[in-house]
Amino acid sequence: MRIYLLPISTRRTLLYCQKLETKTADSKSYVDKATAKAAKLWAGWEKKESGWQKTIVNYGNKALQRIPYEEWGLKSVPPLSKRRQEEEAHGLEKVEVVYPKSAIPTTKALSVLQTLATERQTLHKQRLTWCIVGMPISAPFALVPVIPNLPFFYLVYRAWSHWRALAGGKHIQWLSENNLLSLAPSPILDKIYPTLLSTSTLSKANPQSSEAPEIDSRASGQEIPEEQEKMLLTQENGRQLFKELDIPELEVEVERAIWQVEHALHKEHSQAHPVPNPGPTAKNNERKDQ
Repeated sequence: MRIYLLPISTRRTLLYCQKLETKTADSKSYVDKATAKAAKLWAGWEKKESGWQKTIVNYGNKALQRIPYEEWGLKSVPPLSKRRQEEEAHGLEKVEVVYPKSAIPTTKALSVLQTLATERQTLHKQRLTWCIVGMPISAPFALVPVIPNLPFFYLVYRAWSHWRALAGGKHIQWLSENNLLSLAPSPILDKIYPTLLSTSTLSKANPQSSEAPEIDSRASGQEIPEEQEKMLLTQENGRQLFKELDIPELEVEVERAIWQVEHALHKEHSQAHPVPNPGPTAKNNERKDQ
């Protein structure tokens, strides 16, 4: 497998794991088989033009869009089974960590990856527990005829999702602890990201230093004020990114991450600079002027 670090903004980075090996039907685990079957069923419902299946898919896709991109990234990392652990421990090649050194300094790349793998562990554990607690409570909804027990299945999916995110993070930690990660700066990404970095950001770097400017707060280890955060990727150059990397499955991950970060920054900006509502006195004055 190969791990990608793709900065979305000057403070947020998308983690994505590309699976290089292809599994046969016999080598797939029960979880993988169940996941593939559920995905096939969901795809079939998406093709329907109308009906309750189509309605469920429409609302379901909106809910999936709001699952944090950090969680999706960790879920892309396969769980560390005993078989995989032996293969990676005795393998001839290490797991590559691909990143743009123009945006993430080489000396900070592993710390960025480590942060992404561990920063949400407590959250996933808590949410996993609540999902498990909620399953028996939602089980009686199965008595409702015709319509499937959506609350129960949603909690099952979210429990699985949190478990996969936890497992992915632990896998990365194990690779890091056993020195099985190999840094691989990407020339392809370094062709894209320098054009995305603003002139002001680049000018802050020491012109005599060969090290890239530390624009990512996770990479630099320093807190950057909220007002300084800005987008690096947009939907347009995001499409260019996954096309250049030739990873079609990365498209939805990048688009989702960009959408979420854009909305988060817009919300933060709105909270920091609220639009004042005209009071009753101002409204009365406007009426008098008219």
